[in-house]
Amino acid sequence: MGQATSAQANPGQAQDRSLWRYLWAWALGAVVALWLLLAGLAYSTGYHEAEEISDGLLVSAAKLLLSQPLDQPPSEALKPPLSAPGAPKPPVAHPAALPAALSQHPPNAYAPEFHVVVWQDERLVWDSHGVHAQLPPRLALGHQTLSLTLQGVSQDWRVYVAESAGSVPLRRVAVFLDPARRDALAADISEHILLPALVFLPLVALMLASAIRRGLLPLQRLSGKIAALDVDAGQTLVPQQPYRELGVTVQSINALVLRLQAQIGRERRFAADVAHELRTPLTALVLQARRARNGGGPAEQAQALQAVEQGALRAGRILTQLLDLARAQSLTGDQSEPVNLCALALRVVSEHAALAHELGQDIALEAPESLVLPGQATLLELALRNLVDNALRHNPTGTYVEVRVARDASGQVTLSVSDDGGDLSAVRTSGSETAPDTGTSSNTGLGIGLTLAERIAQSQGAQLVRDGGAAPFGKRFALVWPATGQPSGQA
Repeated sequence: MGQATSAQANPGQAQDRSLWRYLWAWALGAVVALWLLLAGLAYSTGYHEAEEISDGLLVSAAKLLLSQPLDQPPSEALKPPLSAPGAPKPPVAHPAALPAALSQHPPNAYAPEFHVVVWQDERLVWDSHGVHAQLPPRLALGHQTLSLTLQGVSQDWRVYVAESAGSVPLRRVAVFLDPARRDALAADISEHILLPALVFLPLVALMLASAIRRGLLPLQRLSGKIAALDVDAGQTLVPQQPYRELGVTVQSINALVLRLQAQIGRERRFAADVAHELRTPLTALVLQARRARNGGGPAEQAQALQAVEQGALRAGRILTQLLDLARAQSLTGDQSEPVNLCALALRVVSEHAALAHELGQDIALEAPESLVLPGQATLLELALRNLVDNALRHNPTGTYVEVRVARDASGQVTLSVSDDGGDLSAVRTSGSETAPDTGTSSNTGLGIGLTLAERIAQSQGAQLVRDGGAAPFGKRFALVWPATGQPSGQA
């Protein structure tokens, strides 16, 4: 309700929204979401591949060091051992240049700089960056991660340790790689994957906008056909449409057009009824006024003035019914409430008892103690009052009118007004339209009370039924509720 109220309060804002922009925004949002998902997958894949590449480079560097001869300074080659034979040899570090394949300058993600430590027969022969002192006494073979401090900065390093199996002298190498190089390689791989997709995003957005515009062209054409429909002439749309979704929409629109045409027909008949009902008392008023003006004696003038009064009262009743009809139409959106039809019928019959006595007629009520169903008490009382008023005013003296409230075994509820003042065909004039007993015939001769009762019945989920009734009655007008739910109360 709040959203509907907001839309009604700002109709211009609702009309400014474009369907193709809405669809384009959702489609573009989906593309961006997919791109972000691709970015995550690309970085994950790039990191995995960079890790494998980095570990592979470490293995390749280690194999290269194991297979290549190491150049030592002559003094070191001739220097005697520092300990007795058989004792462990102390590690001695010698600065040495790495092979060109291992010392690319400047380093980059694809050719990183390695830190190398080489032992030969348990003796340190190479330590490219002075990290030996931070190493554990014995490094395990294979890949591992060690924490080292270089130039006052502590960080983790990726290490691969290998040794020459079965060769003399025994050589062991440890190759170190900065993990930042691996992360840079992962970012570089992801960038090469994502940049083309990012560059194409504006092009994809334009293509989506163009595709959605073209896709909505059939809807625009259908809108033009709907705008050109002449409902008064009974036009409808062609059911066959090029697309199934449009076909469903056209079926709903055609059903709406048919309902509108039926409503227009009812309005036209109602306007004719009102014109007829007003024309009769107004014409009588004019004739009786002339008679009173031109009358010869006081008795004739008094008789004419009395006729003028009756005509004015009749016209007033018609206008009252029109006001009641407008009120009924304005109240159809109210929420329903439990309505006791028996109490409602008793109240209406009591109010019309004096009129029935004045017209020389009898009125009675046949109803159980209570019968409750959901509805709007004001509208239902208005409908019953008009039916009773028609039955009293459009029948001769001595007519017996019965108001009945009942519910049958199937659960169908009936609120009826019957009389023995003649059969149903007697109230239809020669110019009226004969219709089935569903309440769609002209109300000529009966006032607009039946039209009012019919509209109220539709708003309350009931149907106005017209038939001859059971003997001894000749006609019956009833509001009938289908047996869709059991009303509370006793039948």
